[in-house]
Amino acid sequence: MNTFPMNTKRLMRASLATLVLATATAMAQDRATGGIKGRVRVETGVPSGVTVVIRRDEREVNRVLTDKSGSFLVQRLPAGQYALTFRKPGLSVGTVENVEVKAGKTRSLGDRLILTVDEGSIAFIRGSVFNQGGRSVPGAKVELARIEVDGSTKKIDGRVTNETGSFVFRLLPETATYRVTVKPANAGPVSQDVEIDGAAVYRVALSVPAAPK
Repeated sequence: MNTFPMNTKRLMRASLATLVLATATAMAQDRATGGIKGRVRVETGVPSGVTVVIRRDEREVNRVLTDKSGSFLVQRLPAGQYALTFRKPGLSVGTVENVEVKAGKTRSLGDRLILTVDEGSIAFIRGSVFNQGGRSVPGAKVELARIEVDGSTKKIDGRVTNETGSFVFRLLPETATYRVTVKPANAGPVSQDVEIDGAAVYRVALSVPAAPK
């Protein structure tokens, strides 16, 4: 039969008492405070990594980041009125005012908040498609793919050139390499890689074989 020394038994009882006290304290805090949850949607890019700043009386009391689905949860806020600010590079700043938090409740903001593109802080890939005779090619299918670290590509967007053979993609200004590919009906695809390293306009020109007569 296993036995424990007296000191060990006392230590175990003390640890158990501390755990029970901590659990009871946490439960009491949960009943005395509330929370805020919601989901952020974005016009372009991914909804993860949006900074959610929680303020009370103009004083920041907490901040969290949205997960891969754009969801966030802030807990243990004393009952009262709060304001939330949402920030991510390349997107407009969003705010929600007068959010009331009640003790023992989690206030849901739903998924109505959409962060639009901040035109002044995004990257543009602007391009044109020409044939070998120098004429613009309208109606050409253009695809945009991100080149991953392992060299693979992931398609993220697509366009059709307008009447002047032009197209544009809007991207967050995060450092990355993209591949722009035009797929003419009469020939194989033509591609050009573009390195994005900040908010700017990046221009490409793609030349495709002339359509057979």
